[in-house]
Amino acid sequence: MYFSLIRLRRDIQPRDLAVMTKGDAYQIHKLVWNLFPDQPDQPRDFLYRHESVSGWPTFYTVSEREPQDPGGMWDVVPKKYRPKLELGHRLSFTLCVNPIRSKRDVDGRQHRHDVIMDAKRIQKDRGESILLPDIVQEHGSRWLMERADANGFLVQQEHLRVDGYRQHKFFKGKGCRPISFSTVEMNGMLTVTDPELFTKCLFTGIGPAKGFGCGLLLIRRVRKRP
Repeated sequence: MYFSLIRLRRDIQPRDLAVMTKGDAYQIHKLVWNLFPDQPDQPRDFLYRHESVSGWPTFYTVSEREPQDPGGMWDVVPKKYRPKLELGHRLSFTLCVNPIRSKRDVDGRQHRHDVIMDAKRIQKDRGESILLPDIVQEHGSRWLMERADANGFLVQQEHLRVDGYRQHKFFKGKGCRPISFSTVEMNGMLTVTDPELFTKCLFTGIGPAKGFGCGLLLIRRVRKRP
């Protein structure tokens, strides 16, 4: 596996990128996918996260292949990714997720529900006051903790911050149905409970919408205090 830092070249201004993508988030999504040219029917074999670092477009990727930049737009710095993890390791993390839960209706058909909007709707129906930041923190935290054990880690709830709820809508082209999903940002501390499962999580991500920049867990070792 490879972990890559990908930054817009310094001789290309961010405003030039904005002109090329016309401010369309789907076009930015395509830029990343173009770094991993596929063979026909090849499944996605990478995760990515998009950030603006000091105003500069930056991507972090974890992939089976090294990214390729045939257009020469990016400074690509790949390195082998072999996390050395042990039971009990404490790590800080950053994560962007699409917080949905699948439910079946009375006919047995499966539907995906945004846990934040579901909670907001329930509070509204009850006549309760709606404080979106509190809903995002509570239900986003619950969403992650429900998935932690199966992915080999334990979330330290007292250090978990969930915010930045956003709804996205992409258009692939004229006449196409829009692609809609939501995201939240998570920052916190975790403890590794199963190194093998957690390594798999680092390589394959957590939650849906991975093709749109969700699910990549960025980690950093927590240094012990002297």
